[in-house]
Amino acid sequence: MGFFTDTSVCIGCKACEVACKEWNDVPDDGFLFRATSYDNTGGLGADTWRHVAFVEQFTRQGDSWLMASDVCKHCTHAACLDVCPTGALFRTEFDTVVVQPDVCNGCGYCVPACPYGVIDRRRDDGRAWKCTMCYDRLRGGLEPACAKACPTDSIQFGPLEELRARAGERLDTLHGAGVAEARLYGESPADGVGGDGAFFLLLDEPEVYGLPPDPVVTTRDLPRMWAFAGTAALSMAAAVALSFARRA
Repeated sequence: MGFFTDTSVCIGCKACEVACKEWNDVPDDGFLFRATSYDNTGGLGADTWRHVAFVEQFTRQGDSWLMASDVCKHCTHAACLDVCPTGALFRTEFDTVVVQPDVCNGCGYCVPACPYGVIDRRRDDGRAWKCTMCYDRLRGGLEPACAKACPTDSIQFGPLEELRARAGERLDTLHGAGVAEARLYGESPADGVGGDGAFFLLLDEPEVYGLPPDPVVTTRDLPRMWAFAGTAALSMAAAVALSFARRA
């Protein structure tokens, strides 16, 4: 199961942010006025599991906004899950990735491991938090709170294969209407994270929305790195043994 977020119909109402906080009892963000944008939450974090980005664009042709509701991508190859030493992160029966706060020890290994910069530690207790895709609601046969609250169906929830087919049709429609810059992001199982459980239809380059253009699971090279380290350790041990043997 997963999310397909069609940013072309997002109106920036932030109903998804509010619904997420209410259902999951997520603390407020501090009510900061950034004075740089209408985007008052700034980005995803331990206290913001859904973030509606306001991307202001100022061109000679006129001013415009791009709006997009961002969330944890629930990667197929999840680096945060790979590095967690306590098993606090686990993959659910819905193929989503969830943090168990009662198991998390606050080590923070998952934070730099995430290629999207999603997961974060809460200041008051040090534990890691992120979107659970409303795991408790899914187990009860309900859709996530954010998707339920979205008034334009910008956030769509369902089986990933169905969502990918729907996204492809929507992309064709936009291209047919002359929106050549429309593109899908995170939908391909052949990408660097094996495909995202939450993917997007964007109206500009991923970087414009603060998304990495070519995300790669950060633990991809770990087996090879451990192999190199093991080889180096064995070589050093052999050199030391040879040195002592020559002295004898």
